[in-house]
Amino acid sequence: MANVLERFRIDGRTAIVTGGSRGLGRVIALALAQAGARVAITARSSATAEETAAAIASESGQPAIGLAVEVTSRTQVEDLMSKVLDWSGRIDILVNNAGINIRGPIESLSESDWDAVIDTNLKGPWLCCRAAAPAMKSRKWGRVINLSSMLGEISLPGRTPYASSKGGLTLLTRTLALEWAKDGINVNALCPGPFATEINTALLNDPQVRAEMQSNIPLARWGDPLELGPAAVFLASEASSFMTGATLFIDGGYTAR
Repeated sequence: MANVLERFRIDGRTAIVTGGSRGLGRVIALALAQAGARVAITARSSATAEETAAAIASESGQPAIGLAVEVTSRTQVEDLMSKVLDWSGRIDILVNNAGINIRGPIESLSESDWDAVIDTNLKGPWLCCRAAAPAMKSRKWGRVINLSSMLGEISLPGRTPYASSKGGLTLLTRTLALEWAKDGINVNALCPGPFATEINTALLNDPQVRAEMQSNIPLARWGDPLELGPAAVFLASEASSFMTGATLFIDGGYTAR
C-alpha cells in the first residue's frame, strides 16, 4: 500500500490559479508547485504574472507560466485555456481565486460597485469553469477549487456585493459538483476567514476593527496565508478523491460560533 502522503502529490498535473500573483492566490500557486504541479498563474498585468511565475518556478523547481487575463472577459478566459493547453497539453486543476471586495453601506455603493464585485467574484469563476471543462472531461479527471469565503455562509454589515458573490460561488460549486461527478471532476469550495492579506489591508490598519474581528475568532488571531496552502493541495490531489460539492472552512473557528 502506498504511503498516505503520496496521495497528496500532484506530479504531472497542470494547475491554473487565477489571481495568483499575490495574497492567497500566490500561496496556493506555490503550494501546488511544491506538491509537483506545473502552474499557470494569471493576473491583470503580464509583468506581474510573469514575475510571480518566475519566482515560483525558482522556489519550487517546477515549470510555471504567467499570463495576463481579465477573468470577466469570455474571450480572454478562453484564450487562457488555449495558451495553457499549448504550453502543457493538459488542464487538471483550476483554482478560481481572483476576487475583489468593495465595502460600504448599500446606500453608499454604486451600481458599478456591485457589477464589479459580482462580475469578478462570480461571473469570472463561471466563465473559467465553463472554459476549462472540455480539457478535464477529455481525461475524465479534474479538480476545481473555488475560493469562496466564510462570508458565503455568514455575513457582516457593509458587504452586500461581496457576500452575495461568495454565497453564489458556494452554490455554483455545489451545482457543478452534481453536473460533473460523472466526468471525474471534483468541485469544492475553499472558504477562508480573516487572513492577513492585501485585500484586508484597510481592516488590518485599523486597530479597532482588527481587534473587533479578532475577538470573534475562537483561535484569537488572524490567519497566516501560509496556512491555506496545505488545504488547497488536499483539494487538488487524490487525497480528496471522495469529496465533491463541499465547502471547507479555514477560518479559525469563526463560523462555528
